[in-house]
Amino acid sequence: MFCCSFVATTIFSQKKNYVVSAIAFYNFENLFDTKDDPKNWGDDEFLPNGPYHYTNEVYNQKLHNLATVIQQLGTEITPDGPAIIGTAEIENDQVLQDLVAQPEIKNREYKFIHFDSPDSRGIDVAMLYNPKYFRVLNARALFVDIKESGEKGGKTRDVLWVNGILSGDTVNVFVNHWPSRRGGEAATAPLRAKAAGVSKRIIDSLNTLNPNTRVFLMGDLNDDPTDPSISKVLKAKGDKKEVNANGLFNPFVSFYKNGIGTLGYNDSWSLFDQIMLSGSVLNSTDNNWRFYKAEVFNKEFLKNKFGQYKGYPHRSFDGNTWINGYSDHFPTIVYLIKATN
Repeated sequence: MFCCSFVATTIFSQKKNYVVSAIAFYNFENLFDTKDDPKNWGDDEFLPNGPYHYTNEVYNQKLHNLATVIQQLGTEITPDGPAIIGTAEIENDQVLQDLVAQPEIKNREYKFIHFDSPDSRGIDVAMLYNPKYFRVLNARALFVDIKESGEKGGKTRDVLWVNGILSGDTVNVFVNHWPSRRGGEAATAPLRAKAAGVSKRIIDSLNTLNPNTRVFLMGDLNDDPTDPSISKVLKAKGDKKEVNANGLFNPFVSFYKNGIGTLGYNDSWSLFDQIMLSGSVLNSTDNNWRFYKAEVFNKEFLKNKFGQYKGYPHRSFDGNTWINGYSDHFPTIVYLIKATN
C-alpha cells in the first residue's frame, strides 16, 4: 500500500491522507510449461518438439518477461504493485510457481489460487495475491456449461470465485475467461452470455444476503464493454450516476469509447480485458476501499515498435516464431483508496 494525500473540499478545506491499493488483470498468452501432459492435448504445440519449438530457454524467457511486467504494474501509485492479479491462459500450478519465483517479483511473496478446468485447450484462469494485503477465506471454481454449443465439445474455462479480506474489507473476486469469438462474433455471443450469467447469478445471490457485498469482476471477456454480455447480462454501466449499490460499474467503457484497447485485431482495437466493481465499492465511505481510477497499462516497452502491428501489444510469437514478447494483451488495473484519518 502507499499513503498519499488529497485535498477534500468541505466547509473547511482540509487535507486527508489515504492509502492506495491496486487490483489488476493480465492475460499471460499461453503460459505453458515444457512438459507433456497426456491428459491435455492443448499443450502439444507448446513442447520443445512442437510447432512453436517451445524450449526451456523460451519458457524461462517468457517467465522473465511476464515478471518484468508484473514488477512494474501499478507501482507509480502503489510501490508494492497490485494486491490481487487475475490471470488467464495458464496451464497449471507449476507455471504459477515458476512465475512467482522470478527474481523481479520474488520478494513480494505472491501466492496463487488455481483450479484445473475442463477447457479443451487446457488453459485456466487463476488469481495471484500478495498475502501482505489479501487473505483468502474461500475459493471455488464455477462451471460454465456450454455443452450444447459444439465448441470443441462444449468445454471452456471455469470462473474462479475468491472470497477474502483485502486489508480490512471483505471482497468477492470473480476471474473470467469467456469463450472466444472463433466461429464468428454473432454465432458465439450466446456462449459469452452464458458465461456472464454464471457470475451474475452468484453476485445477485450475494447481494440478496448482504446489499453491501463488495464485488470485483474481471477477465478476458472476449467482448467489449458495450457488448450485450456485459451491458445486458451483467448490466454493467459506464456512468457512475447510473450504478446503484447492487449494480456493477465498468470504468473501461469510457476507455473503449475513446478508442483505447487492450488488444489489436484486424487493424482495430478491442478492449476485452476489463475489471468491474460493485456500486458498494464505487460509493463507499472513507472507512472502506473506494474506487479511485482505472488504467490500461500500455507502456511503451509493451508495444510493437515497427511494422504492420506497430503500437499493438508485443506478443510472444509471430506465427510460430518466438519474438521475445510479453503477451498479446495489455494488462488493466483499478486503484482503490481508503482514508487513514
